[in-house]
Amino acid sequence: MPFQKPVLNRRQMLQRASALTAAAATPGWAQPGKAVAATRSIVVAQIVDFSPAQQDVSKDFLIGSRAAWQEINLRGGIGGKPVQHLALETDGTPASLGAALASVRDNPACVVLSGSAGDQIASQVAALSRQGNLNIAHVAPWLQNSNLEIDDKTFPIFAARQEQIAYALKTLSVMGLKDLGAVYGTAQDYSAYHGELERIASGMQLKLQSFQSTGDARALGQKLTSGTPAILIFVGGTPELAGFTQGLEKQARQRYIVALADVNLQSLLQMGAARHTPVIATQPVPLVNARMPIVRSYRETLGRLFDEPPTPLSLAGFIAARYTYEVLNDVVGPLTRQSALTAFQQRSSLDLGGFRISFNPQRRSNAYVTQSMMTLDGRLIG
Repeated sequence: MPFQKPVLNRRQMLQRASALTAAAATPGWAQPGKAVAATRSIVVAQIVDFSPAQQDVSKDFLIGSRAAWQEINLRGGIGGKPVQHLALETDGTPASLGAALASVRDNPACVVLSGSAGDQIASQVAALSRQGNLNIAHVAPWLQNSNLEIDDKTFPIFAARQEQIAYALKTLSVMGLKDLGAVYGTAQDYSAYHGELERIASGMQLKLQSFQSTGDARALGQKLTSGTPAILIFVGGTPELAGFTQGLEKQARQRYIVALADVNLQSLLQMGAARHTPVIATQPVPLVNARMPIVRSYRETLGRLFDEPPTPLSLAGFIAARYTYEVLNDVVGPLTRQSALTAFQQRSSLDLGGFRISFNPQRRSNAYVTQSMMTLDGRLIG
């Protein structure tokens, strides 16, 4: 009878990720009994932010990446060598990020940093790279920040916040949109993203009204007045959006919520939210039910290895890992940190099973955006 890999649910996966994180606190070559194994495997590090504000994004992204790397290893790894997928969990603090990056720097078998998530950690790593403090390819981060300048060691393949907002608003342009509301789920969201959204709105010649939650998103939804714009961009996580839409239930005016890629509509539906407010969610990946080869591969792999439903965020993690693999697998000669970096710098475009990756002069990827909508009767469209 052939051996079958056990199917993991999310709780088991996260427990294993935490155990791996503890082991990763010491560089792989310094761990007892691991020296020989480290020389025979290729280490790909992934930094994930499991702070309360970011864990909903990071856990799905990590699941998708894990599924991809497990499948890659089942098919022979890279150049016949297995890939050690090293997940480095942080708590969102500078000290935690510093410790994770130090373990990457000090591990000679680590050739690339792939799929940093969520946005705040990805932005911090990209900024450190630009400052010259990170001499390694930083590939396919979950980088939603539109303002950040990108250096020649960072390779973002997903559309940023500006492209997501532009795509969503283009579909609503028939409404003669002049005013736009921006709702921030937490004070931290406001601090991190307020300036960026002001710039985006100004560039689109829209008047922006901002609304900041002080810890109770439901109460914020209840306080809106008839003068509040009908279209509201929501910046924050799924729990905050759930509370906000529940607060809107008694509002007489119909409103439309445009949520960005950090929101999970399936989870929102399970929370019983948005029953009276249409929610449009952007995502810089194909729809999870698309017929693209990369999406079919993702669904098949996820269903076989993990007890998890398909989500746009785990699809993004899967794509991030697969892009990293495709470029590394084409390296001629020894695969080192420098040869990996050179390979990414020389690879200008790639068609990844229908998901086309290319870079503009600002080193940003093409603006691939799709969207889904939660209707008033609780259906997901798209």
